[in-house]
Amino acid sequence: MHKSQLEDNRVVIYSDGACSGNPGHGGYGAVLLFLKEDILYTKELSQGYKLTTNNRMELMGVIRALQVLKRPSRVSIYSDSKYVVDAVNKSWLKSWKKRGWKNSTKKDVKNQDLWKELDEQLSIHDIKFFWVKGHAGELYNEQCDTLAVNASRSLELKKDSGYKGD
Repeated sequence: MHKSQLEDNRVVIYSDGACSGNPGHGGYGAVLLFLKEDILYTKELSQGYKLTTNNRMELMGVIRALQVLKRPSRVSIYSDSKYVVDAVNKSWLKSWKKRGWKNSTKKDVKNQDLWKELDEQLSIHDIKFFWVKGHAGELYNEQCDTLAVNASRSLELKKDSGYKGD
């Protein structure tokens, strides 16, 4: 993404998750971009966890990036996770919430804790989700992947308190 592709006052977030084993050691990476008065600001986020899943890391990257925003914002989120992008764009998240966090087969939605956190962020910000193909040379997606993988290999892994096992 080139600076000329950014809209003034819109935050762009690229996010990715990684997991070595599924479940296993995991991590997320996110890059936030913001253009103001022709100056491009960037911020990187990442964290690793002892025992988690790839889907949890994909979700957590998006959520943690949104949580660092200091005010309600217009946001474009780019992720290679169909799980995350489709859940929002295809209104699965709205349906799960409406059904009391049950899926179409009336079972509890997995990663409910994180979906609730994302739902809260959706009520704060004006967010658009976009899917990008992973490992296809997209600069910021590759950067997020590197952040996520490195975080999953860190010596300072946190406990994913929401992970209950599948």
